[in-house]
Amino acid sequence: MITELLCTAVALGLYLNTLDADFCYDDSRAIKTNQDLLPETPWTNVLYDDFWGTLLTHSGSHKSYRPLCTLSFRLNYALHALRPWGFHLLNVVLHGLVTALFTAFSRQLLGGGLWSLLAGLLFASHPVHTEAVSGVVGRADVGAALFFLLSLLCYVRHCGLRRDFQSRCGGSWCWGWMLGSLGCAAASMLWKEQGVTVLAVSAVYDLFVFQRLRFRQALLLLLGKKKNVSVLLSLCVLASWGGVLLSARLYWMGNKPPNFSNSDNPAADSPHFLTRTLTFLHLPVANAWLLLCPDRLSFDWSMDAVPLVRSLADWRNLHTVAFYGGFILLGLFGLQGPTSKAKETNGKAYVTNGKSITNGNGCHAPDTNHNTDQGPPKTTLNGSAGPHQCPPRTTLPPTQHLVLFSLGMLSLPFLPATNLFFYVGFVIAERVLYIPSMGFCLLVAAGARTLHIRLRTKGCRALLMGLCMGLVLLNGLRTVQRNRDWSNEENLYRSGIGANPAKAWGNLGNVLKNQGKMAEAEAAYRNALHHRGNMADMLYNLGLLLQENERLSEALHYYKLAIGSRPTLASAYLNTGIILMNQGSLEEAKRTFLTCADIPDENLKDPHAHKSSVTSCLYNLGKLLHEQGHQEEALSIYREAVQKMPKQFAPHSLFNMMGEAYMRLSRLEEAGHWYRESLRVKPDHIPAHLTYGKLLSIMGQKTEAERYFLRAIQLDPTKGNCYMHYGQFLLEQSRLSEAAEMAERAAELDQSEFDVVFSAAHMLRQASLNEAAERQYERAAGLRPDYPAALMNLGAILHLNGKLPEAEANYLRALQLKPDDVITQSNLRKLWNIMERQGLRVRGGARGAGERPSN
Repeated sequence: MITELLCTAVALGLYLNTLDADFCYDDSRAIKTNQDLLPETPWTNVLYDDFWGTLLTHSGSHKSYRPLCTLSFRLNYALHALRPWGFHLLNVVLHGLVTALFTAFSRQLLGGGLWSLLAGLLFASHPVHTEAVSGVVGRADVGAALFFLLSLLCYVRHCGLRRDFQSRCGGSWCWGWMLGSLGCAAASMLWKEQGVTVLAVSAVYDLFVFQRLRFRQALLLLLGKKKNVSVLLSLCVLASWGGVLLSARLYWMGNKPPNFSNSDNPAADSPHFLTRTLTFLHLPVANAWLLLCPDRLSFDWSMDAVPLVRSLADWRNLHTVAFYGGFILLGLFGLQGPTSKAKETNGKAYVTNGKSITNGNGCHAPDTNHNTDQGPPKTTLNGSAGPHQCPPRTTLPPTQHLVLFSLGMLSLPFLPATNLFFYVGFVIAERVLYIPSMGFCLLVAAGARTLHIRLRTKGCRALLMGLCMGLVLLNGLRTVQRNRDWSNEENLYRSGIGANPAKAWGNLGNVLKNQGKMAEAEAAYRNALHHRGNMADMLYNLGLLLQENERLSEALHYYKLAIGSRPTLASAYLNTGIILMNQGSLEEAKRTFLTCADIPDENLKDPHAHKSSVTSCLYNLGKLLHEQGHQEEALSIYREAVQKMPKQFAPHSLFNMMGEAYMRLSRLEEAGHWYRESLRVKPDHIPAHLTYGKLLSIMGQKTEAERYFLRAIQLDPTKGNCYMHYGQFLLEQSRLSEAAEMAERAAELDQSEFDVVFSAAHMLRQASLNEAAERQYERAAGLRPDYPAALMNLGAILHLNGKLPEAEANYLRALQLKPDDVITQSNLRKLWNIMERQGLRVRGGARGAGERPSN
């Protein structure tokens, strides 16, 4: 128990600093934007959606079915919303529990002394675990590992009780533990897919650790040539349950494998069989190196982080051959089993520290120091002890069997990631190594124990122990260092530049942009594109940054490059259309929006984001048609947007615009319905308050209308537009002084908004407050000096206020911009008549009698 507590304390201590960390990398998509975490979303949705919140049967789903992990995220959200510390705390606690269970399990294989402590400390401190523990989405691997070990421990108890069916109680408990093992295996798979491999690991344990069979004996047993009904029954139950789980998993995800982009797994997209084969053979070598030497770790190994192995001449093939050669040799060593009943290490049977360990009856006594290199004599096939043999539980398994089991625990959970059965959506994923690393730690501890036994001097043994503790210390220091990388996204992405520069620079650009460091963000995006110029996301993000900096022509260029690189990138179409619309290229904008709306949402990485962008495209297209006066067409587009919008889309603006379109068509009841819908989904939506208030005023419900205008002002007292609309309402009620007050306040609050200032000037003029109106018309003309109507109205108010030369100057400026404007020409002739009668110098002839100027 002390060993388990010590290892758990180390595991917790190394990761306590992650409690202050923020969400990083994939956390945003799995947590921040995952609708399945929200209380208003039925919890049963997690049974039908993948890990990222996409329907499993959707063509763009990653098919990562992990409902138990998603439910744990939902629990975190219910307790403390999106505060990261709670998510990190649960990850660290789960890692501590896994460490304790692994250490307890290793005690049964290595003994309760230094060797199980070494295995536990190696697991607790291994740096490759940082992604699984510090990255919140890594909880899937940690949770799966917890139930993986619980399933394995239940099966160990089942094996121990299976030997004796004479006791009715013993038999029932035996199969009770089997049911527990099967249940935990299912739970492990529901945390993450690779959890189902515990059933195969359990079978390896049964045959080679508990039964201690050699390969030939195991083969004869499985082929039915050696009878052992109880063992065969257990193995059949394991195999059958594995078949049930895999079949259910395949059925639930629609009987289709997931689709991934070529950047996620470049080798899978290669047309050359040799390239695919050599690369897929090399990738397990790269993963094994991360376990052996975790000096170079990265948040993302996709794209070109691990270059493809394209030919036999590639020097990395030597690594591949060496790795598989060593793996096969270790496997053969494990399969051969103990070579004799009493192999001597230095002239005596089972010598430990110079003393033979026997109990005088031909049965080897337990090695309380756990220093033996061999286990007890082999047992018979039915698991019972032969003559003069001790029960298997009293001693540790032979080194050969321990090596074989360690290799099984290392390789079997990793098999789903090898591309052997289906292509996976990554090149290397460090969190996938969380469960396989248990086999690695057992293998290292077993090797250290064997070497310790074979060393003859205390000095050499002390040196070995020092090296082991040094390894644990170095791992711990590297883990602490790596935790700092995972403390925030900027550190994480900077740490990945050496391994995957294209992806790291691109993600770093996003972080810098969010921090307001626009110049640094632009440089980061350009660095990413320097390493990989066809990344649609980076082209789009650079365009977005340029658009925000009002460099619209450059932004448009990069949006079009992004569309060329990925024709399904709906967000690029959306922003392209918005820029074209603002530039006056209305027909091209329409075509862009329509093209986006026709993109199918199949085989997309994030179908929810795609649907949101498509809905926004339709919304903007509807607005464009609305402003052009094509209300029926606009309504048709708006209805299509309502049909296509995803559940996370905020529809209040769309509903409000539908209300405006119906109002333009004088279909007031339908307009009122959509205004109310807009206020239902967003009760504080100010534009809906204003438009609904206007509608109620038209329908004669003046008191109710005024309530909505006042509510809009209450929601945002600093918004001049609210005062302007309320002022127009008051003006219609002939409440002129109140209307004038609202107009003045609106113009002061939104001094730089031309529409507000211009409308305020009109209202003041209608209230006969001509001096105040003159000030606002001058401000409006200053905001839009190239807008003829602003200059004409300024001229008119100056005309009324008796400032005739100034009025003449503004009329003439308005006519320069719009020479054929009849109203301005008429007003100017009237002005000239007055000026001539007063003896003022005019710039041209005048006709007709002096009259009041027209608006």
